[in-house]
Amino acid sequence: MTTTDPNGSTRLPASIRPYLERSPIGALLLGISSGFPYAMIGATLTTRLAQDGIDKRSVTAFSLAFLVYNLKFLWAPAVDRLRLPLLGRFGQRRSWLWFSAAAVAASVAWLGLADPSASLEAAAVAAVLVGVAGATFDIVIDAYRIEILPPRLLGIGSGMSQYGWRIGSVCAGALALLVAGRWNWHAAYLLCALFVLPAVFVGFWLGEPARHREPVPVKGMGAALSSVVGPLMEFFQRSGTWLVLLFVLIHKIGDTLANLTVRLLLNDLHFSNEEIATYDVGFGFIAYLVGIFIGGMLYVRLGMKRAVLLSLVLMAVSNVSFAVLAHIGHSDGMLAFTIGFENVASGIGGVVVVAYLSALCNLSYTAAQYALLSAAASVVGRLVTGTTAGALIEGMGYVNFYLMTTLVALPGVILFAWMMRRGLVDQAIAEVDVRATA
Repeated sequence: MTTTDPNGSTRLPASIRPYLERSPIGALLLGISSGFPYAMIGATLTTRLAQDGIDKRSVTAFSLAFLVYNLKFLWAPAVDRLRLPLLGRFGQRRSWLWFSAAAVAASVAWLGLADPSASLEAAAVAAVLVGVAGATFDIVIDAYRIEILPPRLLGIGSGMSQYGWRIGSVCAGALALLVAGRWNWHAAYLLCALFVLPAVFVGFWLGEPARHREPVPVKGMGAALSSVVGPLMEFFQRSGTWLVLLFVLIHKIGDTLANLTVRLLLNDLHFSNEEIATYDVGFGFIAYLVGIFIGGMLYVRLGMKRAVLLSLVLMAVSNVSFAVLAHIGHSDGMLAFTIGFENVASGIGGVVVVAYLSALCNLSYTAAQYALLSAAASVVGRLVTGTTAGALIEGMGYVNFYLMTTLVALPGVILFAWMMRRGLVDQAIAEVDVRATA
């Protein structure tokens, strides 16, 4: 409810005011820039390749470009430690933020100029470069976001970041479809490269994060090795972190398998670009925002652990709706329900799971540890999707494929429930102040 201050003016509800603080708004803008490279090599590129007549096996193989995101923990320590020339005087986080933004804009423009029908190999190289630049951009953005958010705003900031990510990915995806339909794919990608600008602005607006901790300097021959091994050793010295990492590895397999093949399903069911933009992009965006709002409420009311468990169940069950859509065929009503259910579940999971992964990071190694966790969160699903999803769909059909993805999601649900019972979820959290608010 709203309140009135002594001067008689109306104040915003206490539940709304934190969302309007500087750091959550900064997290929103960072999320916008973080989301769009994923769209450029994800659903948008899938649609472009399908419309160019590229076969399903080649289309799904392009998802291997996402594997670069899963290897980003290998160079994330450099983002924590390596000082860039010239730009470095603006601070460790800001200099890397602006450098990686420029790299993303250039690589997306190059992918737009590539012609898959003329040279599939050149398009593949360009897609991988977008993946490399986008993964580096994500490393910096994730570290910057965690460090600008005080512990009391970690859940809210995670939700705002997810709002931004979906805004960036949806707006870039929709813009690309519309511009490509009116002009061409080259113009679409060049225009979408401008989505790096919100993150660039945040670097000027908020400056260097106040919570950033410089790693303890190491001199001598072991310095390079320590920069890579140190963050990992600190993480694995905590109780139960091997099981935590196993959970992170497997919990998104079913969700990733389902989502990275949705555009193939819609194309085979003969949905038009306008229908895809309306339902998968537009309606899905609204449903995701609703899911994020619900996720924030569940985080507060249920606590982090129970909210994460509920989100895992919902994401697993949502895959069944894709099987139903595949069985029914071309139906706008069923498409709306399927996209709505899946995006609400993903929105809830986006808030609570990201908050949990953020709480696992030691602030001296934010970039390296979050890169490890976020990469592990999708590596198995993307590897399986890129190598076998197309063949599985052709061999077993869409209905059985999506039912299979539901079953594949269940081990992650069971493992997290067991970790809750044994107290391992709490024991692995890095910062005491974060654990107290979780």
